[in-house]
Amino acid sequence: MTKHLTNARENIYHELLSHVQETDAAYPYPHGDYLYYTRTEKGSSYTYHCRKLRNDPNAKEELILDENELAKGQSHCDVGAVSISPDHKFLAYSVDFNGYETYQGFVKNLMTGEILADRIENVSGSLTWGADASTLYYSTMDDAHRQDKIWRHTIGGTKDELLYTENDELFSAYFGKTRSGRYLLLQSSSSETSEVSFIDLHHPEKGVILIEKRQKGVEYSVDHQGSVFFIDTNRDGAVNFKLMETSVDAPSAENWKDVFPYDPAIKVDGIDCFENFGIIHGRQDGFTQLWVLTKDANGYKKERMTFADPIYTISGSTNKEYNTKKYRLTYSSPTTPFTTYDYDIDTKKMDFLKERPVPNYDRTLYQCERIEATATDGTKIPMSIVYRKDKRTPGTPQPVHLYGYGSYEISIDPSFTATTLPLLDRGVIYVIAHIRGGGEMGRTWYEDAKYLTKAKTFTDFVNCAEHLVQEKFTQPSLMTCEGRSAGGLLMGAVLNLRPDLFQAAVAGVPFVDVMNTMSDSTIPLTTGEWEEWGNPNESKYFQYMLSYSPYENVKAQNYPNILITSGLYDPRVAYWEPTKWVARLRERKTDSNAILLKMDLTSGHFSASDRYHYLREKAFDLSYLLDQLKCLTPLDHKTPVKHD
Repeated sequence: MTKHLTNARENIYHELLSHVQETDAAYPYPHGDYLYYTRTEKGSSYTYHCRKLRNDPNAKEELILDENELAKGQSHCDVGAVSISPDHKFLAYSVDFNGYETYQGFVKNLMTGEILADRIENVSGSLTWGADASTLYYSTMDDAHRQDKIWRHTIGGTKDELLYTENDELFSAYFGKTRSGRYLLLQSSSSETSEVSFIDLHHPEKGVILIEKRQKGVEYSVDHQGSVFFIDTNRDGAVNFKLMETSVDAPSAENWKDVFPYDPAIKVDGIDCFENFGIIHGRQDGFTQLWVLTKDANGYKKERMTFADPIYTISGSTNKEYNTKKYRLTYSSPTTPFTTYDYDIDTKKMDFLKERPVPNYDRTLYQCERIEATATDGTKIPMSIVYRKDKRTPGTPQPVHLYGYGSYEISIDPSFTATTLPLLDRGVIYVIAHIRGGGEMGRTWYEDAKYLTKAKTFTDFVNCAEHLVQEKFTQPSLMTCEGRSAGGLLMGAVLNLRPDLFQAAVAGVPFVDVMNTMSDSTIPLTTGEWEEWGNPNESKYFQYMLSYSPYENVKAQNYPNILITSGLYDPRVAYWEPTKWVARLRERKTDSNAILLKMDLTSGHFSASDRYHYLREKAFDLSYLLDQLKCLTPLDHKTPVKHD
């Protein structure tokens, strides 16, 4: 069905590859006596993990982990944890060889290169060292792929110690070490409730200490600085969360105090603690934001970092050191490749370190902006758009590709994506619809489209598509759409509602068999999802989910062309969901358009682990979209020139 695109796929693959600096290195980050970094080499599919001595300008590189060696003989190789011991003499790492997101843990002696006999099976991914190189912490999963147990492994030991078990199927257990190195935090969370305990790594004999018992609807997370625990929480009706503090010696909620009064205009996502300052992560005005938190004789104060692009994404990078005056961060926009900076806390100066190289890219050709659609209930729905300026004629409909997600409070933020360049360079406008159900406008944006109001996610997307048509950005015959996972649910629901708005759609690993999956608690992740969609054992949720579940609502109507992709080992959206959906669409639709199923037999939810294979998968999708939009050129169909 796509044989006519064979040459186009190959040409677009090499076009994508032309925007990749195949041999490159990330900017090194300081950690102890070393500078650590990752790098890639032309022709190598996976990453090299390296380090050099920090204060020796002539230091030789030490290769501490070669993912390419791990991947030999494997069809899939995903490295989860890469964790250096506190004395920098050992490396703990975890690997998944089939895409099912179940990992094996290994320990390497970096002084000798020896892989120790220690093997940790069925790990959820993370491996964290204790106060020294004698102990490792990890978590395992139950039969439903829910993280439910946290363990302590003694290096060289034969029997691991179970520290924590989460028996409630709505909750999952997570853990992590504070940057101070003093505490291991154990967090048990559902979508709406959480509780945190800790282990004092200097006195592990004290056992697991609870900070505050879970209370339905109350969420909180914790970080450590000096004698204080900082807590971000929705306690006291702070829907968009606020920052609180308490003494490490008196951590229960009765002792929590506001650091700042609650501000509903700011979504607080968490705090990153260092010895003499903190970085508050959050959102304001629809964008990611960072605030520097400091304290003087007058109390706490915070200052927001500012950036120039009209739309952008900002986040923390790798910051390993607790005693520092600099904060490492990354910045990006749809026209600005990922850029690494150090922010000096004292001088407030942003020091440029490195911009990720993007060969054959001229940023002056492109422009990004933010526009708004009006939802059915009058809410303004933001959209981020990027296009080539020389191929844009306002008022004249042209090809548009509309992307959406809209679930789990996950934000699809506007950042640089080199894989969209083949679309932009052929005159396609790329649009992200920041619909409700996501977190772009804060927690309320998410809360407004879940449970019995989930349909707002789908109608918001429809309203965005309608706006693009009404404002003559495009027309239905020139518009395609795309979503992955829960974004695939979005695609299924939207195509049942308004199939006439699109020429074609791509649904990646789509969650479309909602009723059957949510009614079967033995399927991975199901029970935890009941606080997202509702428990189908309750009639009101059953009936409401049934009203939008894509599989159940396929109608005898015309549908656009649809490409549906999936992975055989996907634990999040099992392969039978898209397969059943394809069969029902083909059975019931009334048109002659093609419903295509592409099943990857060697991967899971996140597509190929091999970076070249991943680009080939992207080239497949892009050639399909460009063909549907009639944007492929005669050069795209020419026999590809062989590249080295």
